[in-house]
Amino acid sequence: MSALHQASVTELARSLRAREVSAVEAARHFLDRAQAHAGLGAFLAVDPEVTLAQARAADERIAAGDTAPLLGVPVAHKDIFVTRDFPSTAGSRMLAGYRSPFDATVVRKLAEAGAVSLGKLNCDEFAMGSSNENSAFGPVKNPWDPSRIPGGSSGGSAAAVAARLAPAATATDTGGSIRQPAAFCGVTGIKPTYGRASRHGMIAFASSLDQAGPMARSAQDCALLLSAMCGPDPDRDSTSLDRPAEDFGRALGRSIEGLRIGVPREFFGEGLAADVREAIDGALGEYQKLGARLVEISLPRTELSIPVYYVIAPAEASSNLSRFDGVKFGHRARDYTDLLDMYKKTRAEGFGDEVKRRIMIGTYVLSHGYYDAYYLQAQKIRRMVADDFRQAFSQCDVIAGPVAPTVAWKLGEKSGDPLANYLADIFTLPASLAGLPGMSLPCGFGAGGLPVGLQLIADYFAEGALLNAAHAFQQATDFHLRAPEGF
Repeated sequence: MSALHQASVTELARSLRAREVSAVEAARHFLDRAQAHAGLGAFLAVDPEVTLAQARAADERIAAGDTAPLLGVPVAHKDIFVTRDFPSTAGSRMLAGYRSPFDATVVRKLAEAGAVSLGKLNCDEFAMGSSNENSAFGPVKNPWDPSRIPGGSSGGSAAAVAARLAPAATATDTGGSIRQPAAFCGVTGIKPTYGRASRHGMIAFASSLDQAGPMARSAQDCALLLSAMCGPDPDRDSTSLDRPAEDFGRALGRSIEGLRIGVPREFFGEGLAADVREAIDGALGEYQKLGARLVEISLPRTELSIPVYYVIAPAEASSNLSRFDGVKFGHRARDYTDLLDMYKKTRAEGFGDEVKRRIMIGTYVLSHGYYDAYYLQAQKIRRMVADDFRQAFSQCDVIAGPVAPTVAWKLGEKSGDPLANYLADIFTLPASLAGLPGMSLPCGFGAGGLPVGLQLIADYFAEGALLNAAHAFQQATDFHLRAPEGF
């Protein structure tokens, strides 16, 4: 294959099995591309020796007749997943240079499926952010326009796939961090039902919201990756669901004639930019041509999702990040007078501004006198948000709408206004709070030729139907095949 980086995961896997290309050739090709485009800031760690050793092992398995689904396919991992062979930093000075003694379950499962690791990808510090500007190691740039953000927190994953530096990447979604960067970079990404993929070895931000998922070129590729990533992990993750692994690719190719697509009126209000609305309307029209039926629905508590999320997520972050105190691992301040002083200086030096902001908010809402007023109320409204979806799914099979109100904004444009960043999550937060599967797929282009993503949300455990709906759209359009100029 002359242009390996133009091949999809599915195509690459097929070529590797047919021995038209070797895993070592594929790995070298993508390592060279990662180095050539290092200016994007997508990768935080690469180790050609490790990657090529894994590729050689994959070639040996292929030669022995092994038919693992991802055998020899290069994949890069968001640096929120711990890995033995690469540093695991979560984009933070607090963990600079940290080496884990084990691999995250998602990393291990992909390796068992035959994937070859290209390295670790940049992300917002501890996955906190919507722009990938909060990384302690510098921002990631959007391949479609390097003056703009790629989205966050999985911006490194989205940029790497969009720029063809990796055929696929792992990512995590707490409040939209797979769907939003996938939309801004013109790639496909899916967040499964909460608990489908193990959180073991995923450096925790908000434990009741964090969920792993893949990013790739197409729904077909995402189905292949998600099948390998999901499955129960009861011994290591107490929130892992007792649902057997599935082959999500089996659902692809079914007719969507008669599919009821719910269109929430709350997703199409004043805040939605005209260029984004035009692309979304075009995508919905395409679904109608394919035989789907649009149904107007209501998700009345959509606006409440922002205050609810920004109470619950910081509260859980405050608790989870208390472990970073300089005692057992990670950064430790050099000069201190006593234990308390060490704690204070270590955390002041190790954490960035956004992480400190969320820890302070979280500590406040959990404190005596405020727990009932804020945290408890937020949990009650979270239940109501989930009830809104339950009511909606009695009227439709899949919900469709925008991923974000606008296309990707300029680097630095909102860095002085945290609230503006938070408001950009309004369409992705409801599904996260409810624990529902959701995905983003490229559906057009807005101002400046920047990608627009269509969000699809399905009921619990309906990932197959979700991926099939996305696949049907991608069989009829070519938005997912378009690459940024120069890549």
